[in-house]
Amino acid sequence: MAKFEGVRWAPNQLQHTLEGHDRKLIAFDAQSYSISRSLHYGIFLVFEGIRFYCFRNNGELCLRFVNLRHNFQRFRNGISYCLAPKHHPFIPSDEELEKSFVDRFLNAPELRGFLEEMADMGAQGYLRPYTLDQDQSIGVTYPSQPSIRVAACRYDEYLGEPFDGVVVPSLVRAVSTNQTGCLKLGTNYLISVKAVEVAQSVVPSAGAALFLDDRPDLPIWDRRVTEWDSSCCLFALRDGTIIKIPEGPLILPSVTIQGICALAPREGLTVQERSVTYRELVEWVQNDELVSVCSIGTAGILNRCQSLHLRDESGAVIVTHHAQQDHDVYGKLANLKNRYWGMFLGTEDIPTSIPSRVYQVVS
Repeated sequence: MAKFEGVRWAPNQLQHTLEGHDRKLIAFDAQSYSISRSLHYGIFLVFEGIRFYCFRNNGELCLRFVNLRHNFQRFRNGISYCLAPKHHPFIPSDEELEKSFVDRFLNAPELRGFLEEMADMGAQGYLRPYTLDQDQSIGVTYPSQPSIRVAACRYDEYLGEPFDGVVVPSLVRAVSTNQTGCLKLGTNYLISVKAVEVAQSVVPSAGAALFLDDRPDLPIWDRRVTEWDSSCCLFALRDGTIIKIPEGPLILPSVTIQGICALAPREGLTVQERSVTYRELVEWVQNDELVSVCSIGTAGILNRCQSLHLRDESGAVIVTHHAQQDHDVYGKLANLKNRYWGMFLGTEDIPTSIPSRVYQVVS
């Protein structure tokens, strides 16, 4: 499973209690109650990943976010799923989350040195809001004192290239009827880790597992491709088409993939949004139509899989896709990654369909 490299965390985090909206800065290593439903049962473990960039503009320290409201909506949807109806009125609005994340946290004097260092390095920034139940209880119920914490870091790399992938049809990451596959919940990711374990039993160098849908009762060829273990999936074909899998109950709505697809026409690529069956994927590989399978996510942006091992019901590898690195589409995918990061750097014009915002850090 993909992981961060070269991480340095900010010296503080923010705590925001939902009932009362009390916001206070706490130490980065602040403790949580050992008796908590969040720790014992994984209840109310919701999180979000938000990319940002810190830079100087005429001497002023500034922060740039792209499509931040989409992150807010995704985070709020997860919180709503995990709370009892009586707490729904306390779920922060987009404006309240903005006040917490930007005004109260990133604008805190305690973080200025960290942000100045980021700006000097031109480093990638990652904001990590997550949730905890502050109540001292291990009861199997909804949280009674829900809170949000917000941490921030800079990092060098996430997943990266090259990486090997393996299709893991034997595990189901989420089930449509539970409506959790489209949410960023801690409970989704144990299966992701187990899937990578399976992938590495097939290919020891595997860094990612590709999931099929939640219909193991169907013939494997009729099942649909969903996501990588911790990122969205994008297919690039020889004819210059890139295929985005439609959002639905099993697909986490990706902030990054929206930007990548909006930028694709600038590289002469055509975007199709449609489902892909496993049969179709196998045939693409067999017919040499597939240039690359990409991992799309907040931290890594876009990384191209160098080899994808496709397996049948018994677990046997039936065919292996190798990225066509000499095809011009392969190079255009790298350009798309650079263009996306360029939106944060201010070197790439941001498509009108992708909202962006710059905040000035108060001196």
